[in-house]
Amino acid sequence: MERVYKAMKSVGSFNIIVGILMIVSGIGFGVAVITKGANLLKRRSDLTF
Repeated sequence: MERVYKAMKSVGSFNIIVGILMIVSGIGFGVAVITKGANLLKRRSDLTF
């Protein structure tokens, strides 16, 4: 039974680390998208379709 608890502990730690990495990468991508969108809005007079 103790082996099961050790396995669950390591899986739980891994899930927490993956969750934190996903949050950080999501924030980073969000900032990048907002920055690129702001640059497009700033130069919208140069855009032609």
